[in-house]
Amino acid sequence: MRAWWVGGAVALLMWAQGALAGNVLVVGDSISAAFGLDTRVGWVALLEKRLAEGGFGRPVINASISGDTSAGGLARLPALLAQHRPELVIIELGGNDGLRGQAPAQLQQNLAAMIDRSREAGAKVLLLGMQLPPNYGQRYTRAFAEVYVQLAEQKQVPLVPFFLQGVGGVADMVQADGIHPTQAAQARLLDNVWPILHPML
Repeated sequence: MRAWWVGGAVALLMWAQGALAGNVLVVGDSISAAFGLDTRVGWVALLEKRLAEGGFGRPVINASISGDTSAGGLARLPALLAQHRPELVIIELGGNDGLRGQAPAQLQQNLAAMIDRSREAGAKVLLLGMQLPPNYGQRYTRAFAEVYVQLAEQKQVPLVPFFLQGVGGVADMVQADGIHPTQAAQARLLDNVWPILHPML
C-alpha cells in the first residue's frame, strides 16, 4: 500500500511539472539543424533547456536535416510520427524550396500535407514562416511568403510570421555564407518562436 502511495505521489508530481507531457518534434532544415555549429548551442537545444527550466519538461526531438525541403520533410514525417508520438510538431521547412526556385504551390501542398498528417497523429502544429532575399524577385518572394500566411489561415495553425526576423541580413547574426545563423543568433531564433509556442504548451 505504501509503495503504491509513494509511486502515485511521484507520478502526480511529475504530471504537475509537465514531465509526463508528450514529445516536441522539430522537423526542419539546416537552420534548425544548427548548420556549422555544435547542435548543443542551436535554438532547438535552447528550447529544450527553456522548457526544462520552466517546468514543462517536454523532450524535444530535433529531426532537422541540412538541405531538406518540404518534400523531404513530408516523406520523413510518417516514420517520425510513429516513432516519437509527439504532442507538438514544429515545422521549419521551405527555405531550400525557395532557394531552388521551386513552385510556391508545391511548397504549400507539401506543408499542408504535413500539417494534416501531424494532426491525424494527434499532434498540435506550429508553423515557422520563412522569407526569401529580394534578389529572387518581388513576384516570387511575395508568393513564397504568402504560402505560410495562407496555410495559417486555411489550416488554423499558429504561425511565426518570419522565423529569421532580426537575424537574416544582420551583421554577426549570419555565418560567412550569408545564410546560416551564427551561435549569437540562436537565442534570437528561440525568442522569435517562444511567444507563439508558449501558449500551446
